[in-house]
Amino acid sequence: MNYHVLTLFPDMIEQGMNNSIIGRAMADGKISLEAVNIRDYTTNKHGKTDDYPYGGGAGMVMQAQPVYDAFQAVLERTEAKPRVIYVTPQGSVFNQQMARELALEKDIVIICGHYEGIDERVLDEIVTDNISIGDYVLTGGELPAMVMIDAISRMIPGVLHNDESAEDDSFGDGLLEFPQYSRPEVWNGIPVPKILLSGDHAKVDAWRREQSLIRTALRRPDLLETAQISPKEKAFIAKFLENQKEQ
Repeated sequence: MNYHVLTLFPDMIEQGMNNSIIGRAMADGKISLEAVNIRDYTTNKHGKTDDYPYGGGAGMVMQAQPVYDAFQAVLERTEAKPRVIYVTPQGSVFNQQMARELALEKDIVIICGHYEGIDERVLDEIVTDNISIGDYVLTGGELPAMVMIDAISRMIPGVLHNDESAEDDSFGDGLLEFPQYSRPEVWNGIPVPKILLSGDHAKVDAWRREQSLIRTALRRPDLLETAQISPKEKAFIAKFLENQKEQ
């Protein structure tokens, strides 16, 4: 996977991603990341990439030309036309299924806007996906870009030392992850659930599955509509919620 992030703040991307699991994946050659400075492609002698919006209004708008030229420079380094993501609160909300889908790509270009956005003409010309990370507004697209790179990279074989851990994550099968525990066995007077000390892997797996169902039902019931659950598990959830009402 090769990420190409078009940004006005390349240091923010490079410093933010060159750590932990993603930094190790880059060092191991599992993924590559280049932060392309849009300012390097402006024709303005002062390095400006923005101007006043036509029609008036507050703020400034990033111009089409430097964004387009930066993208064309990236195309010279890719084998085929890549997926091009524009980070915008007007896009589809990013989720785990998107991360899985995007992890199958060879190259991904992510465009980070600023100010009041980017000239619509260049977006219409090159963008394939408009994606948001939530219903709120940030000062720029860099943080959402890093969020997506992190989530997508976890789906790429070899990035995680234990590939199974990606499957067990929250949303792996549409449910929230079960609670986790580590040493000591008793902390602050609170013991680890006995089932986790039993050594019976089948019973542990069954307990964890139940905990995922319960946690999802309590915290994110909306996920149950599309989660991969059996009729028996649906009945279990219904009974659990009924008991909760009676308490």
